[in-house]
Amino acid sequence: MMASIPAGQRTSHRGGENTSNATVTPTIMIDTREQTPFTFANMAAKLGTLDTGDYSIEGLTHLIAIERKSLQDLLGCVGRDRDRFKRELQRLRAYPYRLLVIEASAFEIASGDWRGKLTPSHVLGSLSAWTAQYGLPIWLGGSHSECGRFVEKYLFQAARVIAGTYEAAAGVSQPRRTDRTIPLERS
Repeated sequence: MMASIPAGQRTSHRGGENTSNATVTPTIMIDTREQTPFTFANMAAKLGTLDTGDYSIEGLTHLIAIERKSLQDLLGCVGRDRDRFKRELQRLRAYPYRLLVIEASAFEIASGDWRGKLTPSHVLGSLSAWTAQYGLPIWLGGSHSECGRFVEKYLFQAARVIAGTYEAAAGVSQPRRTDRTIPLERS
């Protein structure tokens, strides 16, 4: 089942009557340079070239950017590739919906079970500094598949918030809901 975002109550220019309850189905964009792409169960995905990050939503690539790092990639970003990665983080700052997804748990990072001179303190210090300096949310998501599930949910929710923001700015009215559920689809 593909997830859909309510596109709002569309009104015609003739009398303002309701003309549809359309939905928008977001498509995930995967950067062509992504070497280990996630697979997504509930949303369509396609390859494309992204200016920044590894994942976004088609049509919203100027607003959403997700950068994925394996634990080994992260260690390189903390160590030898730090200056290059900081330039990437600087570019991510321009995106209102940005996220760094790490394919490791906090426990894996704290255990420091890798080769090299970097300590868990180096890695955790860099992650906390990047969060503070770049306003960068970081998700320590565990396995590749667990991270993929989270990225899919994050992208859907970001697209949903953006769609709601644009509907509100355009003056599109939504029926008031009395319960706390949020519909994913409208017929």
